[in-house]
Amino acid sequence: KAKQLQAEFAKVESEAAKLVEQNEMGRIVEQAGGVGLNATTSTDATRYFFSFPANKLELWMSLESERFLDPVFREFYKEQNVILEERRLRTDNSPIGQMVEAFLDAAFKVHPYRRPVIGYNQDISGLTREDVQQFFDRYYVPSNLTIAIVGDVRPAEVKRLATIYFGRYKAQPKPPQVTAVEPAQTETREVTLKLKSQPWYLEGYHAPAFNDPDAVIYDMIGDILSSGRTSRLYKSLVETKQLALSAQGFTGFPGNKFPNLMLFYALTAPGHTVEEVGTALRAEIERLKTEPVTSEELERVKTQARAGLLRSLSSNMGMAQALLEYDVKTGDWRNLFKQLDRIAAIAPADIQRVATKTFTAENRTIGRILPKEG
Repeated sequence: KAKQLQAEFAKVESEAAKLVEQNEMGRIVEQAGGVGLNATTSTDATRYFFSFPANKLELWMSLESERFLDPVFREFYKEQNVILEERRLRTDNSPIGQMVEAFLDAAFKVHPYRRPVIGYNQDISGLTREDVQQFFDRYYVPSNLTIAIVGDVRPAEVKRLATIYFGRYKAQPKPPQVTAVEPAQTETREVTLKLKSQPWYLEGYHAPAFNDPDAVIYDMIGDILSSGRTSRLYKSLVETKQLALSAQGFTGFPGNKFPNLMLFYALTAPGHTVEEVGTALRAEIERLKTEPVTSEELERVKTQARAGLLRSLSSNMGMAQALLEYDVKTGDWRNLFKQLDRIAAIAPADIQRVATKTFTAENRTIGRILPKEG
């Protein structure tokens, strides 16, 4: 009976495959001179993007509007298996993937940031085509869509074509927004996993969202501690004490549209323990609270930040991505062009103030990966 069902399913699957034009959009984009066709999903948004010659603006409008106008999820089950395999690769079979999932689950108790972007195995396996259609109908609506176009185009023509092509979309109510607010953490939380892995140490602190006035100061703290071989964590933990093979820190984990984490992590060097790494890392964090950053060190990371921002805007794609992010996360794309002034205004006292407020035992989550014996 099972073999008969398998044969019937294979036949139906073969017939269904005839209805699918594999990678048809990719071929159209490539033939028209387009490059970089891709999509990404993060904790904050899903982005679809590619670059076209400026004289293909109307084709872009046609393709992108059709993509979301009335899609048919024909290859749902194949893609479901692809996602399950991706989760196995990046999380279930990855020590650091397992730790990240457990770490976020400990650091967040209410906010959706506690859940992995890809989902859990049982959710992916239990997903139906109807579930996907309902999600699409709820969230892929005009009021939840933001478009950024950068290039040699006339704004009036962009608006005219957008009205023609995207004007076909029916107005829909704005989808449900994230309203959950993560309560203030009141004590240190810890996660320890024993896995077949090198030992890792992680330490995270709750930090404000992207649109908070202090967000840029957290970026500076991340640069002071871990931007390059002149950074404090590298010089102390890797170069001088040789406790770690690498040590990094950054803000905006796992996303930054909402209040998030500033995360520090280090790969322990052979012959040393995660506790030694944790103690040394904490000492560098505490220095930010007790010793003002020198003007020279602050100017160095501010110069790096300015250069990094300007480099990111040097391409049309980089500019489009940045405009999109600022519009969605701050409410106005013009805020992008105020960022240089925000960087310039940071003083050593700001670093010390934010460090003192943030880096407390009550606000701390610790993660340890310990080698599993055998």
